[in-house]
Amino acid sequence: MNKMSVTDIKDFKGKKVLVRCDFNVPMKDCVITDETRIIGALPTIKYLLEKGAKVTLCSHMGKPHSIFSAEVKLNKKDQQKVAAGQTTKEEIIEKAKKDEPKKLTLAPVAKRLNELLGGKVEFARDVIGPDANAKRDALKDGEAVLLENLRFHWEEEKNDEGFCKSLAYDAEIYVNDAFGTAHRAHASTAGIVEYGIIKTAVCGFLIEKELSVMADTLENPKRPFVVILGGAKVADKLNVINNLLEKCDTMIIGGGMAYTFLKAKGYEVGKSLLDEEKIEYCKQMIEKAEKEGKKLLLPVDTVVTSSFPDPIDAPVEVETVPSNAIPADKMGMDIGEKTRALYAEAIHSAQSVIWNGPMGVFENPTLAKGTIAVAQALADVHGKCTTIIGGGDSAAAVQQLGFADKMTHISTGGGASLELFEGKVLPGIACLNEKK
Repeated sequence: MNKMSVTDIKDFKGKKVLVRCDFNVPMKDCVITDETRIIGALPTIKYLLEKGAKVTLCSHMGKPHSIFSAEVKLNKKDQQKVAAGQTTKEEIIEKAKKDEPKKLTLAPVAKRLNELLGGKVEFARDVIGPDANAKRDALKDGEAVLLENLRFHWEEEKNDEGFCKSLAYDAEIYVNDAFGTAHRAHASTAGIVEYGIIKTAVCGFLIEKELSVMADTLENPKRPFVVILGGAKVADKLNVINNLLEKCDTMIIGGGMAYTFLKAKGYEVGKSLLDEEKIEYCKQMIEKAEKEGKKLLLPVDTVVTSSFPDPIDAPVEVETVPSNAIPADKMGMDIGEKTRALYAEAIHSAQSVIWNGPMGVFENPTLAKGTIAVAQALADVHGKCTTIIGGGDSAAAVQQLGFADKMTHISTGGGASLELFEGKVLPGIACLNEKK
């Protein structure tokens, strides 16, 4: 993808730059519990500050959908409370307007950025109001301001043109460095450029790396090219399976979605997770792989239990059975030892690997062995193979297991990665200027 990056702009000194970051970090009691995304944004921010830009940073935090919106949709728990007569929709909305700004403010992020950047970051208490405008006006070369949570305005997700104009304010350059939201056609990710409000639009270093590694591997992979797909449901990855099957040499299937494929082969899967409506689709993919000469690897043995662990990390009794002989009263929870060896062998022979989705219920120590085995196999080929982790649970698993430094690239956006794997055009990428 031939998009301009910050390094393609020769002079930033004195220029007013709006940067879309992904500071949607986990917090507890307004304390940041994982600052990975903040650290990931620093190279782009530091580069712009060192070049003398006047930088306005913006991001969302969580889903404060109840804030000042006429289109409030209550979650299931609140709907039940209203139905039971315990409260009213209006009371829930009013409470949210008081509580959510405190829980979902970006103030702690601004504080941490200021510490990391040597006091060069101010915090604006609003997004498009008087405090934001005043602090943007007061910026000196090499200084930054972080705006409050974009999603405190419903117009952000609705891609409202008026909101885009107010958010742009007087910025001359737009930089998108939030790959995790690049698949969203929101005001701050796409609209601000698509409406022609800011003409110069480039990517930051994070997105540049995502595109150079992931997009290039998809378009021109070193072979053999192996794709590993796991996770719960086939329905979540329909187009991913179809698109990547055309590009790869070997596709490995694990996780809950494997049982629909096994069912499509005529096997009984007991109480395992099953997408009944997607059995025919799985048959088609199996036939497609055979027709196109692709290897489609499915579990040959399965770790089963009598019930899903509750809580998810609770001790659980397991046994390993052949995948074509899962008992009627058991459910598959992980790939077995023979399958781990089979999948590891395919990985060890690869030159390029993309992995998205765990092999089992990896949150449970007893049911994490398949996911660990795949992560270990990827670590084993470090330096000899391009290994890409497509965000989400796979990224979390690799990081938790201590293998992050053994991977070529760990994507910062699970949803965006999946859409890229599907072959979709991401709005937050498509709107950026092409290199000349």
